[in-house]
Amino acid sequence: MPHILIVEDEAAIADTLIYALQAEGFTTCWLSLAGDALALLAREAFDMVILDVGLPDISGFEACKRLRRFSEVPVMFLTARNDEIDRVVGLEIGADDYVVKPFSPREVTARVKAILKRVAPSPVAAPVPSGPFQVDSERVQIHYRGHLLGLTRHEFRLLQTLLAQPERVFSREQLLDHLGVCVDAGYERSIDSHIKSLRAKLRAIAADAEPIQTHRGLGYSYSPSHS
Repeated sequence: MPHILIVEDEAAIADTLIYALQAEGFTTCWLSLAGDALALLAREAFDMVILDVGLPDISGFEACKRLRRFSEVPVMFLTARNDEIDRVVGLEIGADDYVVKPFSPREVTARVKAILKRVAPSPVAAPVPSGPFQVDSERVQIHYRGHLLGLTRHEFRLLQTLLAQPERVFSREQLLDHLGVCVDAGYERSIDSHIKSLRAKLRAIAADAEPIQTHRGLGYSYSPSHS
C-alpha cells in the first residue's frame, strides 16, 4: 500500500484528504508542522508527501528545499495562492504538482495516483550509452565523460528525455509532459531554469561542450556533435 504523508495545519482539510486517500487504498500519516515532518521523513520512508505551503513553523517551500537535501520523495504542494510565480518556484525547488485550495479531493487523489505511477521503478536494465553520456535508469544516474552528474529527479528525467532522441527538438510543453507536470499548470518557463542548471553541471565537466542546444521559439534538443 502506498504510504502518504500529509503535512497540513488545518484539521478539516487534512481529514478530507485522509478520507479520500484511504478510500482509494492508501495509508496516510498526518502532521501539522513542517519541522516534525522533516524529522519523520529523515527516518521513515514514504511514497509521497502532500505539503501545505502556509505552515505555521516553516513554509512549505523552505521545507521542500530542506527535504531535497536528503530525499527525492515526490511532493505535491497545497496552497491558497494561485500566483504563477508560486507555481514556478514550487516546481523549480523539486515539487511534482501544485494544487490550489479549495480543491476536489477526487482530483487530488487522481493526481497522487498519476504521480506514483510515473515514479514507479522501471524494470531492471543495463546502462544505456549515448555518446559521452551513460544513462542508468535503474539507479537514476547519468554519467558524462565518465563523471557522475549530481542531478535532481526533474533534471534526470529532462536530460534522459533529450538523450533518448538526439537532434529532436522538444518544446517546453513536451518536456513538461515527460516530467509528468500538467502543461496547464503554468510551469513552462521553469524548463528554462532546469536547462540552465543542467548546462552548468555539464560545463563543470567539459567547458567547451554544448550538448543541449537551444532552438529559439521552439525548444531544446540534444546534439551529439556538440558533446
